[in-house]
Amino acid sequence: MAHSGAARAGMLSFTETVACEWAHSGVRVNAVAPGWIASSGFGSYVPEVRAEMRGWKKKVPLQRLGTEAEIPAAIVFLRSEAASFITGSCIRVDGGVPNARHTWTLIPHQRSKPFEGFPLATQPKSQAVQEE
Repeated sequence: MAHSGAARAGMLSFTETVACEWAHSGVRVNAVAPGWIASSGFGSYVPEVRAEMRGWKKKVPLQRLGTEAEIPAAIVFLRSEAASFITGSCIRVDGGVPNARHTWTLIPHQRSKPFEGFPLATQPKSQAVQEE
């Protein structure tokens, strides 16, 4: 996973630096970092990985995977006037996964309701995201 960590750190540093360099031109630069998003691509993984993916929800403080609509929703916010004083930031759309420590036991719940902003969207039919 070193390649993923290096890429994310590089993008965050790039976002912060370019936000400073372009601010004088009225340009705001921000990033969105998706977490585990349920998508049709889940079905392309080998069976061993799909088996591991079934347990991911239990590792997310919000106890669910993200929806495809939740990523562009963050982008729309950053593009809006409501975000006019935000630059050089990264919005994580990840259900709080990096905040949960491996030694913590997360309390199971179903209180986090997904944003379903795409009217025709369907959840992946892949067994990768289905509970056992």
